Amino acid sequence: MARIVAIDYGVKRTGIAVTDEMQIIASGLTTIPSEACITFLKDYFNKEKVERVIVGEPKQMDGTPSESTEIIEKFIKLFQKEFPEMMLERVDERFTSKIAFQSMLDSGLKKKQRQNKGLIDEIAATIILQDYMNKK
Repeated sequence: MARIVAIDYGVKRTGIAVTDEMQIIASGLTTIPSEACITFLKDYFNKEKVERVIVGEPKQMDGTPSESTEIIEKFIKLFQKEFPEMMLERVDERFTSKIAFQSMLDSGLKKKQRQNKGLIDEIAATIILQDYMNKK
């Protein structure tokens, strides 16, 4: 089997999570600058077998697109141009950043560690991936 990659794409930073090869466990991989995302994915896809990519879909509470939707749509168009053969799916990402922050609190991370926005993005990507796997 191949891995599944989840992306929590943001204006500045992008959190990335992956499954193991058996697609049982979702784990945070890294947080990267958003402008480096395509380059990072090219390198990763060359090293690892990836079956599909899950991209978070930000929505307002009422289900309408959020203000960051336009930025993510541009990224998706670029992604599909660069990786036309790769399957891409969208997953609702409402509350993932809040859940990520709460999980940091629950795990006992110190205040300084909780201020690491990159870690929040990585955990949010992991939550997106786990939600996808739970529904699959």
